[in-house]
Amino acid sequence: MSIDPELIRIRDEIDEIDQQIQTLINARASCAMRVAEVKQAEMVSTKEVPIFYRPEREAQILARVMERNKGPLPKEEIARIFREIMSGCLALERPLAVGYLGPLGTFTEVAALKHFGHAVDTRPLTTISDVFRDVDAGNLDYGVVPIENSTEGMVTHTLECFLDSPLCICGELEMRIHQALMVKPGVTIDSLKTVCSHQQSLAQCRLWLDANVPSAVRQSVSSNAEAARIVSESISSDGLAAVAGERAAEAYGLETISSSIEDRPDNTTRFLVIGKQSTQPSGMDKTSLIVSVKNEPGALYRLLEPFERHGIDMTRLESRPSHSGIWSYRFFIDFKGHVEDTTVQVFLDDIRAHSAELKILGSYPRALL
Repeated sequence: MSIDPELIRIRDEIDEIDQQIQTLINARASCAMRVAEVKQAEMVSTKEVPIFYRPEREAQILARVMERNKGPLPKEEIARIFREIMSGCLALERPLAVGYLGPLGTFTEVAALKHFGHAVDTRPLTTISDVFRDVDAGNLDYGVVPIENSTEGMVTHTLECFLDSPLCICGELEMRIHQALMVKPGVTIDSLKTVCSHQQSLAQCRLWLDANVPSAVRQSVSSNAEAARIVSESISSDGLAAVAGERAAEAYGLETISSSIEDRPDNTTRFLVIGKQSTQPSGMDKTSLIVSVKNEPGALYRLLEPFERHGIDMTRLESRPSHSGIWSYRFFIDFKGHVEDTTVQVFLDDIRAHSAELKILGSYPRALL
C-alpha cells in the first residue's frame, strides 16, 4: 500500500518540530539548573535556606502561556503541558515532597498532581490533620487538602485545622469531580448489598443511587479511595461497591459499572495548597482570613460594610461556631487581592478595628486550571 507523499512530508515536518521542542525543553532545564546553582551560592553567603518553589512565578508563567495561545490546542491543554515541563525543571533544582489526603487514588491525589505536576514526590496521609502536622514538622514541603465542594459545601475538618495551625495558604485549584460506581470484576449491579464511599461522595450521587441501587446500604468511610480499597479486598459474594473516581479504580484493580454518576454535571471541588512561606503578589491573587466579631448589635454589618466601601470583591463567606462561647461565631472569608496591596492593607486595618480576632491565612494566586 503506497503512502501519500504529502503525508510523508507532514510526518517529516512533525519529526523536525519534535526535535526542536526537545532541544528547547532541555535548554529550559539547563536554565533551571543554573537557577539552583545561584540559589545554593546565595545560601552559602547569606546562611538562609533558598526558596525553590515560587507559586506566584509559576502562576504568572501559566497565565502568559494561556493568554498568548492561538490554538488549535485549547489554552487549558497548553497550560497543562507547560505545567509538566515546569514540574520536571523544578525537580532538577530540588524535588518537592507533597502530602495529600490519602490513600492512593483519592481526588486529592489527582489534585496534587494537577497542581505540582508528576515530577514531585507525593505522599498519601490518613487525615487532613496529618497533612497539616507533617508540613508543619518539615516532613513535607507542601500539602494539598480539600476545602469545599460546589454541591456539598465546606470541608469542616480543613477549616478547623487552620484555627491552630501556623501554616498559610500558598495556592488553590479547582477540579471537576466525576464519580463512578466500581466493583470487583464479575460483580453485577443487581447483586449489590452495600455501597461505600466518603459521606460527601455518597451525597453527591444521592439521586443516582436512589434510582439504580435503592436497596443497597450506604456505608460512609474515611475517603472514596479507602472505599475502593475495601472493595478490592472483599470477596465477590459480599456484594460490595464503591463510589470513587476512575483513578481509584485503576489503583485498586476494580471494574467500573457506571461512570459520571454524580447528580450535578458541574460538580466541582476546590483544593488548597498549604505551606510555611508566604507568597508574593502575582497580580491575580486571592486572600483568605478568619474573623470573629464581638457579640453586639450591628457587628456583622460593621464586618461586611468595609468590603463595599473599599471596593473589595468578597468571593466566599462561611460561618462556623466559635469555641469561645455559645452562639459565638467565626467567619472564614475569601476576597480578591493580596495583603501587600495598598487598598487591601487599608481595608484590613478597618476590619481589624471592628474584630475580636483576625487571622490572615494567606494571599495566593487564584486558580488557573
